Amino acid sequence: MVRVGIVGATGYAGAELVRILSGHPQVELSILTSRQFAGVKFDRVYPALAGCVNLTCEELDVETVCERAEIVFLALPHQLPMTLVPQFLERGVRVVDLSADFRFNDAAVYESAYQPHTARGLLDQAVYGLSEIYAEAIRSADLIGNPGCYPTSALLPLIPLVRENLLNPDTVVVDSKSGVSGAGRSLAITSHYCEANESFKAYKVASHRHNPEMNYILGRETGRPVELTFVPHLVPMSRGMLTTIYASLNRNLKEADIRSCLQNTYAKRAFIRLCPAGRVPDTLHVKGTNFCDIGLQLDHSNNRLIVISAIDNLVKGAAGQAVQNMNIMLGLDETSGLNPVPYPL
Repeated sequence: MVRVGIVGATGYAGAELVRILSGHPQVELSILTSRQFAGVKFDRVYPALAGCVNLTCEELDVETVCERAEIVFLALPHQLPMTLVPQFLERGVRVVDLSADFRFNDAAVYESAYQPHTARGLLDQAVYGLSEIYAEAIRSADLIGNPGCYPTSALLPLIPLVRENLLNPDTVVVDSKSGVSGAGRSLAITSHYCEANESFKAYKVASHRHNPEMNYILGRETGRPVELTFVPHLVPMSRGMLTTIYASLNRNLKEADIRSCLQNTYAKRAFIRLCPAGRVPDTLHVKGTNFCDIGLQLDHSNNRLIVISAIDNLVKGAAGQAVQNMNIMLGLDETSGLNPVPYPL
C-alpha cells in the first residue's frame, strides 16, 4: 500500500481526491490537511463520505506530512505550492500539484499570467501531467504540474491533430462551458445561487489564465508560438465541462482522416472515448468519471473542423487526472481507483 497525503483536502478538488483515493485499492490515505477545518473530522465537512473516510483534518506541518506520506497531492491556490514543493522534494516525497505553479517550465510565461515564481530552480524538472500525452515523462517524475480543467478539455483533442499537421494552430478558437464548481469553494459573488442560477454567461473573455497554458503547450508541440482564442462560459450546473473547438484544416480532409488520427493516438488509452459519427459528447455522460469524450464534425463549405469534448471538471479536469498521474508515477495500472461505472442518468 502507498501512503498518500492531501494538502488542502476540503476544497472541491481536494474533496474529490479524498473520494477517489478512499476507494483506491493500492492506497492508504494517511493524512489530510485543512487550514479552515483543522481538528474537524472530514465527514463533518462532507457528510456524503460518512462511513467511508474516518480521518480528521490537521494543520499543515511539512515534517508530519513527510513522516506519514510517500506521495502528496497539493490542492491549494496558486502561489502557495511553490513555497511547499521544495520542502517535500528535499525530504524525498513525490508531489502532484493541482495549482498552476509547476505547469510551465518557463518562469517568464508563468509570471506573465500569475505572479513571481519563488521556486524557479524546480521548473525544469516538473512534468506537465496531461496523462495520455506525456505518460513516458510522468513515469520517472518526482513533480507533476497537473493541468487545468479547460486546457485538459482542449489539449486532448488538439494535440494529436497538431502533431499530424492536420489543422492550422493560428485559426484555433476554443469555446468552453464549465459548471460552477470550477470556481472553487471559496465565496464569490458570481457563484452565489441567485447570480449563477438561470444564468449563462461568458467571463474573462480572451483573458483567462488558462489561455497562456494552452498557448504554451501547443507552442511546445508545434515548435513555434501559438495564440489561440479562448472564451470560457459559466453554466448553472454543479460540475461538468463542454468544450467546442473550431479550426481551419491545412488541406482537404475527410472526417475519417481526423477520426483515424484520434483513434491511432488514443486506441490504448482507457479514458478517451471517441464518439461514433453522428453523436456528440454530453457532460451528463462523463459526470463523476475520469473519461474525456470527443466528437467531431467537418464543416465542408468552410473547410473547418469542429471538435467537441466533454469532461467532469473536478475529475478528469483535476483530481481524477491527478490520481491517474500518481498511478503512472508509481507503476500502477493507470485506471486503478478510477474505474467506477458511469451513471446512465
